[in-house]
Amino acid sequence: MTIRRLLPLMAAILVLSVSTGVEARPAKNRVSQSKPKVSQPVQPKWKVFTPPDKRFTVLMPGIPKTETQIQKTQMGEIQLQIFVAQPPKQDVAYLVTYNDFPDSYGQMVTPQEIFNNAQNMALRTTQSYLVKQRNIRSSNGHPGREIEYINPGGKITKNRMYFAEGRLYQVMVMTTKKQEKTLNKTMTGYLNSFQVILRN
Repeated sequence: MTIRRLLPLMAAILVLSVSTGVEARPAKNRVSQSKPKVSQPVQPKWKVFTPPDKRFTVLMPGIPKTETQIQKTQMGEIQLQIFVAQPPKQDVAYLVTYNDFPDSYGQMVTPQEIFNNAQNMALRTTQSYLVKQRNIRSSNGHPGREIEYINPGGKITKNRMYFAEGRLYQVMVMTTKKQEKTLNKTMTGYLNSFQVILRN
């Protein structure tokens, strides 16, 4: 349900990251005596990010871009909050999304049913196949699920979902197989850094 509106945004991020290559220029005839400069990849500065409502914290590579979308559902309009960060010159995107469910819906279904619906929607709309899944819990005991899936283009998504106080959080990393090998520790650290903050 919430995934469908998010997918075009995630796809656009990855398409843009792939297209940011170096422009080819014709070689000059002059011979330079100085040693060529080797450009170093820009390392992002990771900082703790807290949204305006202070309901979670997570390490992000810089200040994420924020977007709000309204999703019409059978339960009425649901507001989806999206936070996206993408380091320069890396084919990877770090995302946190959340949406609040009406109290009546949260009482009618279990967290596992919510995770099942979100997982099935993600796999169906991206035409991905599931690599693995496992049940998890947040640091303060809220139920969660971790899934990993790959789409036909070879993009890998690692997604940790948590259901806490009527809200579904999704903490995601999207990247390529090549980048996944080099960024595996960074991606795991990002996912592990997410913390749900309980309301007083």
